[in-house]
Amino acid sequence: MFSKKTIRVCIIGIVLLTLTSITSASEIKNQSFSEKEVTKMKQTKAIIHTQFGDIHISFFPEVAPNHVHNFIDLAKSKFYNGTTFHRVIPGFMIQGGDPNSKSKDRTKHGTGDPGYRLKAEFNSYPHRRGILSMARSAHPDSAGSQFFVCVADARFLDKQYTVFGKVDKGMSVADKIVSQKRDRRDNPIARIEMTVEIVDPVIKVEEPDIKKDKKQDPPLKK
Repeated sequence: MFSKKTIRVCIIGIVLLTLTSITSASEIKNQSFSEKEVTKMKQTKAIIHTQFGDIHISFFPEVAPNHVHNFIDLAKSKFYNGTTFHRVIPGFMIQGGDPNSKSKDRTKHGTGDPGYRLKAEFNSYPHRRGILSMARSAHPDSAGSQFFVCVADARFLDKQYTVFGKVDKGMSVADKIVSQKRDRRDNPIARIEMTVEIVDPVIKVEEPDIKKDKKQDPPLKK
C-alpha cells in the first residue's frame, strides 16, 4: 500500500509536470538521425553549473534522439544560461529550463518554451533517482525545453514522460537544490541559476603509417 505522502507526491508530480511546459507552440520536431549522429550524441556530455556545484549528465540518444539533440542544441546556443531551477519538491525532483525563469516575475516561471514542441519519445528507462527526463503539458507531444532530475524514484511517471539521460556525478548538488526554501508554488525563494556546458566527444585522428607510406630509396649503383 502507498503511504499518504507517496500518493500526495504522485498527484503533485503529475499536476506539476503537466502544467509547466509548452502550451502554445505549434511546430512539432521529429527528425531522423543516422547511426553516426546517434553515436556522437551518446559520447557527448553536459555539465549543469550552479552555485551549489556541478551536475554531470550523459545521454540516451538510442531511445530519445530528438530530445537529446534538442537539449544539446539549446545548451550550445546558451538558451539555458541564466534560467533557474524554478520548481523543487523534496522526495521527488528538481525542474528547470524555462526561459521565463530569467524574468523577475515569478508568476511566469514554469510557463515558457522555445517556440516549438518535440514528438514524444517515451521509452523503457525507469524514472529512478538520478534520471533526466522532460517536462510537458497534457499533450504527449508538448515537451520543449523544461527538464527535471529525479531525486528519488518516481516510477509512476514511466512511459508517460521522455527519459533522455542520467546524472553521472553531482546528485549531492541536486539534493542541496531540492532542500532549499521555496514558496507555495515550490519555486525556491532564492534564485538557483544554471549555466549548461556541452562537452563534445574527442575525435581521434588516425596518423598515417609513416613506414608504410614512406617510399624506399632506390639501391645505390656500384
